[in-house]
Amino acid sequence: MQRKQVIFIADSLDNAHKFQAVLSALDVDVAAGSSVQFKRLLEQHPGCDLVVFEARGDALQNVSRAESTLLEDGCGSLLAIVNEDQLSEFRLPVQVKSDFVVHGASPDECSARIRQLLWPGNESSTSDYIAVDAMTINLATYQVKVNGEPLDLTYLEYALLAFLVTHPGRTYSRDALLRRVWGFDYYGGSRTVDVHVRRVRAKLGPDLAQRLETVRGVGYLWSM
Repeated sequence: MQRKQVIFIADSLDNAHKFQAVLSALDVDVAAGSSVQFKRLLEQHPGCDLVVFEARGDALQNVSRAESTLLEDGCGSLLAIVNEDQLSEFRLPVQVKSDFVVHGASPDECSARIRQLLWPGNESSTSDYIAVDAMTINLATYQVKVNGEPLDLTYLEYALLAFLVTHPGRTYSRDALLRRVWGFDYYGGSRTVDVHVRRVRAKLGPDLAQRLETVRGVGYLWSM
């Protein structure tokens, strides 16, 4: 999937925290700010792919203003966040591609709505995402992020980490990892696994690295 640019506008901390976690798991660059910063952020990121807009107060009027601003600046889609008690009067914009979620919607629902707007017909399912503490792994795009920042992993480093994380609590010998990650055609020594484990640990940082455990005399496991 192609990386996208998202502008997130909210004045409440609850939505800011929730959507920070949701967006950090997606293949997007995010510019965030309050409603008073909306116009400036659009100017700084012309042609953005999606605006996530928290519509407090008069939701219908606020979303209408957001739609007009998007049309002026040539941006893409709009995801509105509205209160449930506003739904009887709320109408989606008709001049830009749009959708909405209510305040309090689950992170999975928010993620699904965003993916449908950004990658229609090609969105990853929620099963493509794994979250462990501050780390997220996108199995569809082969990306790993820690605290929202992408890790610079080689493919084999990614493949080793993803395999262990998706098989937590089980110890694998070096030979088993060579077969499962490197493949049957690999003719190098099993110590290459140790080298890759050290590199992955260094890139994960001390907290997450503790989960990639060495089982003396056997191999490695990812602790749950």
